[in-house]
Amino acid sequence: MRQTASTQHPWTGSVVDVMRNDSPPPSNVPVDLPIEARLTAAVERYGEAGVVERASALLAGKHAGEDFLLYAGGRHAQGLLDGAPALYWPELWGARTLLHVWNADAAEAVVSGLGNQSWRVREMCARVSMERRLEAVAELTLLTSDPVPRVRAAALRALGAVGESAQAHTIEVRLNDRDKDVRRAAQQSRDALRTRLSGQDG
Repeated sequence: MRQTASTQHPWTGSVVDVMRNDSPPPSNVPVDLPIEARLTAAVERYGEAGVVERASALLAGKHAGEDFLLYAGGRHAQGLLDGAPALYWPELWGARTLLHVWNADAAEAVVSGLGNQSWRVREMCARVSMERRLEAVAELTLLTSDPVPRVRAAALRALGAVGESAQAHTIEVRLNDRDKDVRRAAQQSRDALRTRLSGQDG
């Protein structure tokens, strides 16, 4: 049975909601396993909906429990619990988790994450938006002008998956981007958009 209480966030000092699970904690979290194996174990413990809920909380900057942080971040997360600066890592791990475990309840958190102050989080949320085909065209369009090339490239790829004909010009502008990886992403996105839209017309 899950309960919610308020506590002070151990990394930011803000007061946030903490999700609790009354089931006894495991003897240890498999922090050294690959991300897929850790999240499989997390689903076994919390259930798929519980993992999505906790991942969305991390992405939103909330505390989702120390054990879940370890499932999401592995050995690196233990360093945070031992006192290393959190920076953007919990938010990034929350978004990354949603590449592997998903339901539609997480969509709002991902779209909001496209505006995160950390470029790594913005990039990951763009990847999730593409993978989960989220309706975030306006937010992704803005990110095609992001100062960080990796974010621009991720946003372009996502637009290729979820955009419409109205986004074709935005994509084509980036064919002349100063960064070669962004130019490549723009070409891939343009081709993907054309293929997808032509299929819809047929």
